Amino acid sequence: MVKMPRQVMRYSPAAGKHTLHTVERVKKRKASELKWGQRRFRRVTAGYRGFPRPKPADSKRSVDGTKRINLIYRCTETGKAHVPKGKRAKKFELVDK
Repeated sequence: MVKMPRQVMRYSPAAGKHTLHTVERVKKRKASELKWGQRRFRRVTAGYRGFPRPKPADSKRSVDGTKRINLIYRCTETGKAHVPKGKRAKKFELVDK
């Protein structure tokens, strides 16, 4: 279990110094139907055709066991957001310090 505070001191390139940042977890948004991959998928699966790719025998999720946690760090002074590379964790929780 990874517990992280909701506010952390981080370097803000916009402010040019270390400032207090609020931490929020990235929420998954609805996938766009207009993206090229989705348009191709709809075209291939239309009609009496089946699924365009073979179903995986065992998914990577069962082997790996962890997912990447994506976080947004938002500067309290400038309001600019920073999204660094996600960290791996099985369970993640934001706590008030």
